[in-house]
Amino acid sequence: MKRFTLSGIAVAFATMAALGAAPASAQTKLKFAHVYETSEPYHKWALWAADEVKKRTAGRYEMQVFPASSLGKETDINQGLTLGTVDVIYTGQLFAARTHPPLAIGGAPFMFRDFNHWKAYVNSPLYADLADGYFKKGGNKPIAVTYYGVRHMTANKAINKPEDMKGLKVRVPDAPLYTMFPRGVSANPTPIAFAEVYLALQNGTVDAQENPLPTIEAKKFYEVQSHINLTGHITEMLMTIVAGGVWNKLSDADKKSFEAIFKEAGAKATDEIVTSENKLVEEFVTKYKKTVVKTDRKPFQAALTKLHLGPDATWDKATYDKLQALK
Repeated sequence: MKRFTLSGIAVAFATMAALGAAPASAQTKLKFAHVYETSEPYHKWALWAADEVKKRTAGRYEMQVFPASSLGKETDINQGLTLGTVDVIYTGQLFAARTHPPLAIGGAPFMFRDFNHWKAYVNSPLYADLADGYFKKGGNKPIAVTYYGVRHMTANKAINKPEDMKGLKVRVPDAPLYTMFPRGVSANPTPIAFAEVYLALQNGTVDAQENPLPTIEAKKFYEVQSHINLTGHITEMLMTIVAGGVWNKLSDADKKSFEAIFKEAGAKATDEIVTSENKLVEEFVTKYKKTVVKTDRKPFQAALTKLHLGPDATWDKATYDKLQALK
């Protein structure tokens, strides 16, 4: 007859407890980082995506969202994908282009004719090839895009023609191609991290900044700038990128779930941004009492499109021609 000692029973219970806890310990916790405010659609739909990931993977993956540069500036979180400090990020295409330079074509000033041209691009084999080139180069996987909006210039003066920008100190994101627009009109580009822009405008470190209307509202840049100048110089997007270390561990089924979830989140955020852009032109006048300038974009286009195949271009002519041929 087998005897059971107290210590033996304790060991048995400990073993049972460990087995019972196995499903919880198998859960993988992921960090989703971005630099945008909690009031913005990007964050709202990031939270939705995080919930969906947990649901559609039966709780095997749990994702926490870190907004407003809480895990670092945009350069930091891009590096974090490879360092393993973040697992999923939103990032601008020009930051991703540091890994795969041809991706920068989508962020060049006046590259797109209109929103439909941009939409054709992100749904095209051309963009798929560029995103795959990024994946092969750095190992991190782009899985969705979100429309960020058309970038406009704010300043404490009206900007009606390129000459109005001569000598203006313009804050730009810390990625090289963002300097193309100000340099093309003889302004002085000044790279400053997104979280520091409001203070830089307030204390006069820079004279102007450029962002889409929903971002100008969310970051309250209108509080320290008197004029909203509708230059519409860049059609911008965010890429949702999963760290290679995470992507490679996902099952094929989970990869499909992640892609489906984030594409849906991107589409929903895109719809909100388009709606917001349409209403904010009037609201900046009526609600915020700002001067909105309907800038003549033609002379700006003339100055900038000639640079599309210039020395700053990180894409070849064949890629450029394919993009311009999209209907």
